[in-house]
Amino acid sequence: MTVPFTQIDRLYIDGQWIAPEAGTEGVTNPATGAVIGKAPLASVAQVEAAIAAARKAFDHGPWPTMTMDERVDVMQRMVDALLARQADVAALIVAEVGCAQHITQGMQVLNPINHLIAAIRSARRDEEERLPIDVTPNMFVPGGPMSVGGTTVVREPFGVVSAITGYNFPFLLNLAKISPALLAGCTMVLKPSQFTPYSALLFGQICDEIGLPKGVLNIITGGIPEGQLLCTDDRIDMVTFTGSESVGAAIMAQAAPTLKKVHLELGGKSAMIVRHDADVQRAAAMAVGYLSVNAGQGCAIPTRLLVHNSIRPAFSAIAKAVAAQIKVGDASDPTVTMGPLIRESQRAKVEHYIALGKAAGATLLCGGSRPAGLDGGFFIEMTLFDDVTNDMAIAQDEIFGPVGCIIGFDSDDEAIEIANASRYGLNGAIETADAAAGYAMAMRIRAGSVSLNGGTGTMSYAPIGGYKRSGIGREYGPNWLREYQHEKSVFYPIGR
Repeated sequence: MTVPFTQIDRLYIDGQWIAPEAGTEGVTNPATGAVIGKAPLASVAQVEAAIAAARKAFDHGPWPTMTMDERVDVMQRMVDALLARQADVAALIVAEVGCAQHITQGMQVLNPINHLIAAIRSARRDEEERLPIDVTPNMFVPGGPMSVGGTTVVREPFGVVSAITGYNFPFLLNLAKISPALLAGCTMVLKPSQFTPYSALLFGQICDEIGLPKGVLNIITGGIPEGQLLCTDDRIDMVTFTGSESVGAAIMAQAAPTLKKVHLELGGKSAMIVRHDADVQRAAAMAVGYLSVNAGQGCAIPTRLLVHNSIRPAFSAIAKAVAAQIKVGDASDPTVTMGPLIRESQRAKVEHYIALGKAAGATLLCGGSRPAGLDGGFFIEMTLFDDVTNDMAIAQDEIFGPVGCIIGFDSDDEAIEIANASRYGLNGAIETADAAAGYAMAMRIRAGSVSLNGGTGTMSYAPIGGYKRSGIGREYGPNWLREYQHEKSVFYPIGR
């Protein structure tokens, strides 16, 4: 049976489907190793063409000069088109990413659409801002009448945006770039991961269906040279990237000579603090559940499990028991709760860190190997280490796999100190029976978001982003569009 959208074998440039000049590349199902389709590969010249199309659409097309309400009406049609394709997008994610179905339906598909819906609601309220009246001396008439003036702040689209996205939540990441940029009036060139190209190419079909003006959204594929062009070309005004810390740093360096705006959502090594008064069974089950999400391939997943020493033995025993219940396998089986890693290179990285953990003296509670009987894909067992110290590589580096590190502490202050002793600052979590104490601790964690006792279960209306090396800027929330807008102050006299 053909996986939805894998028949797309062309690039989407200037509102047209264009044959790739660099040929095609097989896209692999990470659970089976089977090729699900032959994706198009753009040449550098075709990336140039996509940039030119986006520049022309911004400088001379109707999109940036349309009213916000007019753009919102078009983007509402995108919502409708995506909702109609939910099942097909989910089937694609299962095959392209290998993500378990219970995660795919909500986190991979419906949540991203809800983010767009929330952005549309905010966009409809986006208006000019009039500042208080100024009464000041007239510098041209000393001693004369005072001057009265006002200021209006208008918001305008930033320009041409290049968007480069990762493989772990591809539909979400692509829509998280498209939604605010297009609503703001920008035009875009989108380059997805080579592992998950179809989750981006499908938006070409959406553009055709909703009547998006040509050149507003261009979708290309490729590797490092193509990505570098999107970060260095003078015609690009802004680069937005979601992915690893190292690539984010490289993008900043590439964008620096042309002083592009850079918006980055990068890695994490988030801490989950389990206080002495927490429900141990609930906390341990939640921790393992987090680690199982997309086989640990999530930047915001709490992978450092900071547990009060008085309950750490019980926590470790329960977590080990819960981990044994995780069903690893091909996500085409709806009973599977954890799928594979994306490629063999990622599995090799995870195995490398597991070896480092053992060598450093951490206690391997469970996992650490490839599951028996699953030889066709890139699977790894749910892996938990106890007796971890925060200076170990497994506690400091982003592994991007289902590897949890249990670290003991004896006081709230020590827990905060350990949580903040990281070069990352993306997310955090606290489990406690004392919500007030937990809230006070959340205020001390240097991270862009913190979930107290499980949080709300949604982030459609909240800004998300990183401190430190976890990124620059925010996604989602009421000010999401601001990342893609200039503010212009218009000063004028009043009374003449």
